[in-house]
Amino acid sequence: MGTQLVQSTVWDRVTAAVASVRDWLDERGKAAWLFAMILGFIFAWPVGLAILAYMIWSKRMFGCRHRNHRGNGYDPHAFAPTGNAAFDAYRAETLKRLEEEHREFLEFLQKLREARDKAEFDQFMQQRRSES
Repeated sequence: MGTQLVQSTVWDRVTAAVASVRDWLDERGKAAWLFAMILGFIFAWPVGLAILAYMIWSKRMFGCRHRNHRGNGYDPHAFAPTGNAAFDAYRAETLKRLEEEHREFLEFLQKLREARDKAEFDQFMQQRRSES
């Protein structure tokens, strides 16, 4: 069980690192993706090939960006003002509220994970004490 927990956290770290690189490249645009792909081909051709495949699969290759830097479908710059000030204010307020609820939900999930981890650790320590 302990090995599986360590592997899980290593995998989570790798996933977070890859997502961070993806977000960084997304912020810089298609040119950054192409540059990364070329460097990948120069230094390790399988890396370049993997980047090319990912660019095609995620539609980044052809300029069809459906995701923003956070990896979700919401892009705050995609919503141009409509000319209706009341609607634009309502939309901005609703999006802000949804972002806040999303942040609170992620914090809640983090607290659940921490509580689960603490419970597992406490159970491990209790088993260890009972074996001694």
